[in-house]
Amino acid sequence: MYPSRFRYEAPASLDEAIALLREGDGEAKVLAGGQSLVPLLKLRFASPELLVDINNLPGLGHHVEDPDGSIRIGALCRHRDLERSALLPARQPTMAAAAPLIADPIVRTRGTLVGSLCHADPQGDWASVVTSLGGHVVAQGTRGRRTIPVTDFVTGPFSNVLDVDEVAVEVVIPAPKGTPVGGYLKLERRVGDFATAGVAVALDLAGGRVARAGIGLTGVGGSTIDAREAADSLVGRPLDSAGIERAADLAAAAAQPQSDHRGSADYKRHVVHTFVTRLLTRVVDGQGGAGQDGAGQEMGAA
Repeated sequence: MYPSRFRYEAPASLDEAIALLREGDGEAKVLAGGQSLVPLLKLRFASPELLVDINNLPGLGHHVEDPDGSIRIGALCRHRDLERSALLPARQPTMAAAAPLIADPIVRTRGTLVGSLCHADPQGDWASVVTSLGGHVVAQGTRGRRTIPVTDFVTGPFSNVLDVDEVAVEVVIPAPKGTPVGGYLKLERRVGDFATAGVAVALDLAGGRVARAGIGLTGVGGSTIDAREAADSLVGRPLDSAGIERAADLAAAAAQPQSDHRGSADYKRHVVHTFVTRLLTRVVDGQGGAGQDGAGQEMGAA
């Protein structure tokens, strides 16, 4: 099937892109990586009148650490850039763990983290990772810039809070409050498939205790789930077996899976419990810390 007819524009500046989106009045789409949008166009699940290609915009391909320790990821930073990053393994190991697990090499070459968040697929890996890290989205429109916590950014499946004349220009990950540790695990039927279930864990350790914690769940609800109660149960305590079990129980309880061809709801909750336990145990064992590989792909039939 071919896409419906649309007008194509490739602006040379962010102001021009915003003006085009305002002109589109809700009937325009932004094209960055296009790995989600183009298939929707071909299937006619999306039929915009205007396509605004932002790939010519300068200054959006970055992923950099600011002096305060926060990390900024631009709207044109590709998954592959993050997969090959020299910055992330030491500064944000949860992101470094997730980057090689995003879809497949072809998608990672063109797709973007910011675009993934804007697409708001409940099975999107980056949303869980950014949620676990307490990140936020920076949007720019005709009324200037605003900062939106990622937990407020998605309003439901494939829906976000951007106004019709706004562009998500970057994602900001706050500076850690100690030594950052963590990782990402996903269960998929084959490489590049959507996650049957996925878990992102991000902790900051200081003085032998958990100074900050975040746990994000992929594919087990109508949108990414912030397992806040589970994460909060870890804060201020040493990471021990009792705390790990409590956090795993709370994270599984926070999951809202549906039974489908990938597995039953109970099975998916069990996967969440197992992955939280596994990731936290790796931290205790020194296998999910800064500069180490906290990634994992758990293959199997769901």
